[in-house]
Amino acid sequence: MIKEQYCWDYRNPYEWMDRVKKSSFPPMIVQVAITGGFHGKEANPNLPETPEEQADAVYAAYKAGASIVHVHARDRNNWAQTTSSPEDYSRVNRMIRDRCPDIVINNTTGGGPTMSTEDRMAGLYADPRPDMASLNPGPFMLRFTQAERPEPLPNARPAKGIDIAMPITYGEVDRMADTMMEKGIKPEIELFHQGHFHVINGLIKSGRIKPPYAIQFVMGFPTSVYPTPQNVIGLLNELPADSIFLLPGVGPFQPPMTAMAMILGGHVRVGMEDNLYYRRGEPATSNAQLVERAVRMAHEFNREIATPAQAREMLGLAQVK
Repeated sequence: MIKEQYCWDYRNPYEWMDRVKKSSFPPMIVQVAITGGFHGKEANPNLPETPEEQADAVYAAYKAGASIVHVHARDRNNWAQTTSSPEDYSRVNRMIRDRCPDIVINNTTGGGPTMSTEDRMAGLYADPRPDMASLNPGPFMLRFTQAERPEPLPNARPAKGIDIAMPITYGEVDRMADTMMEKGIKPEIELFHQGHFHVINGLIKSGRIKPPYAIQFVMGFPTSVYPTPQNVIGLLNELPADSIFLLPGVGPFQPPMTAMAMILGGHVRVGMEDNLYYRRGEPATSNAQLVERAVRMAHEFNREIATPAQAREMLGLAQVK
């Protein structure tokens, strides 16, 4: 049932046209990535950092239509950076679950720019455990200037240049996938370019991930694939069978990538981890504002918005009792 209803052949033009004519695309999952691991309130004062702020942001996005939340818990001793403590993730997850009982919690294993593999896995040991966790199938590079974090923000610091690689080996990918399977956490594969399909197909062949496969195309991030319509189509041509795909977009590419996902029958990720602005020159007021725009766009494309229960069914996750 999952394959026929939700994991169809995105390359088949006849099925695509038939689904458009019948408005029979699956309900569209809206994932909200509320915070991220690189920037904080110095970049946009509306970005949530503390557990209380994150829980408030998730609740507002949940009411607006988000069925998944992607969580980067912050260090309780330094709100400017991502934590490596399972206790910090436990606190955020517990506060989210109390307010949004059925939302799908997706903790990061991407973490922050200077973390070890062990540090990145902190969110897998949270209690309550997440339903999902991100999984990077390969390394990438970053070079940018992190804005000054001025007083009176806590943990103020000057601007600084970042020029690093975020490494991960095949063995580390396997270790993360094995830990997720052991704990009953579904991986969301964060694919940065076509070469990562080598790793994804290896995970499938080894049985380390199970269908339906949740694959996110990271579009517009440094050293990821360019966020163009042609590249989205190219990625779909390589997508394994029994897959559900999600499209984010970094910065100004978030709205067009959202539209591409809607048109192609996929799902979306929006939020202030990826995009701090509502439009050029206008900072986003909240994560909920970005979710609300995605929901409005979906309605114009005759796409139903997935409830958390529908998202769980599509992803093969247990329902909340």
